[in-house]
Amino acid sequence: MTSAGDPAPPPPGGVLWSLAGDLRGLLMLPAALTLQVAHPAVGAGVDEHSVFRTDPWGRGERSLRSLQLWIYGGEAAVEEGRRLRQLHRTIQGTDTRGRRYHALAPANYAWVHATGFPVYQHASRYLVRRLTDAQERALYREWLQVGRVLGIHDRDMPQTVEEFWPYYRKMLAEEVEATVVVRELVAADRPVPPPDLGPPVLRPLVAAVWPLLLPPLARFRSFITVGLMPPDARDALGLAWSADQERRLRRLCTVIRLVVPALPERLRYLPLARSARAARHAELKARGLG
Repeated sequence: MTSAGDPAPPPPGGVLWSLAGDLRGLLMLPAALTLQVAHPAVGAGVDEHSVFRTDPWGRGERSLRSLQLWIYGGEAAVEEGRRLRQLHRTIQGTDTRGRRYHALAPANYAWVHATGFPVYQHASRYLVRRLTDAQERALYREWLQVGRVLGIHDRDMPQTVEEFWPYYRKMLAEEVEATVVVRELVAADRPVPPPDLGPPVLRPLVAAVWPLLLPPLARFRSFITVGLMPPDARDALGLAWSADQERRLRRLCTVIRLVVPALPERLRYLPLARSARAARHAELKARGLG
């Protein structure tokens, strides 16, 4: 149940509203998730408590739905934020540097959220368009609003873009590292079980051909994860990236930029985003603004 004092999701029609529900947003997520677990505490928490190895598809589906709720869920956004905080209350341990950690410690929880902004800002240049200064500032304000939905206090996050970049660079210089989970997420040969999703009748077929499908899919995931990560973060983690890989990424993204906007609405946007967009369109039309 929400109350009048609860934070609202970011505004409909904003920069984040346009980016996060678009299919191209799916290609940005692996880089953000990998940068999250580059923090020793976050990496240790995922290594010790997550099911990403045994149930990667289920975890990915749940994480994606959670992200969509933060932005397009309306009142459900606040409930999802509470659910996530409750889920993480018991996650604690010792990180790779011998420090005690708790998932909800402000520095750790804020970093998990903060990583989305530089990845969106950077990957948009490849997959959508370069953001203007005004759009970048709007995106950061909207990302801060999502943080409030998640229960992150303003005092724990830089409050302007100008304050964010020094914080981010300091984290890259002093905190992040190629944790065990980072190395697994960028590996092109990591064993992944076949997806247990979709119509049950198709699952035996997918399992049968999975040994053939996995190698190219794993190589693509590694390529897009490293390629769409901001170069300074890539360098901080010691991830190799060649000029030839950069050229291939740019060619691929040129095709994506041309193809995705031409898709019909039902194919271009994820379900929650599509429903929210339809509701907004109906509202604007009813007000004579659509």
